[in-house]
Amino acid sequence: MTLTAFNAPFKSGSCPVAGSARGPVRLTAARRLQGRILTGAGLALLPWLGYLAGTLPPAEAAAWVALDALEAVALLVTGTRLLRGDSRHSAPAAAAAVLLLADACLDLATAAPGAELATALAMAVGAELPLAALCAFLASRPTRDT
Repeated sequence: MTLTAFNAPFKSGSCPVAGSARGPVRLTAARRLQGRILTGAGLALLPWLGYLAGTLPPAEAAAWVALDALEAVALLVTGTRLLRGDSRHSAPAAAAAVLLLADACLDLATAAPGAELATALAMAVGAELPLAALCAFLASRPTRDT
């Protein structure tokens, strides 16, 4: 319900309108691809949350599931706003960038030497840091130039 409230700017009795008070934003092929990547990453985190909840000790699971759930929400909000041509994607993109960077740092700091550290490094380099960079790029762009 909260995502709907943040993503759907209703005007009494009308359908949702993409964009902000300035009007809809031009949806380029690059923005469409970026929106699909971020939405896909957010959706991919959902089964991961179940895996974490089922395999980690309860105290650790609560922290990791909360962090990854916040990442998923930020990625989904950013991705859906980009796909709708909504110019209000900067704030959730900035939040996603910070959360992904924190996740990568915490994964590397808490991983045991060996295979666990190699997995954390691969996830950081292959997924978390590139997504954080994309989100930081999107957050730094003026909304009128998207």
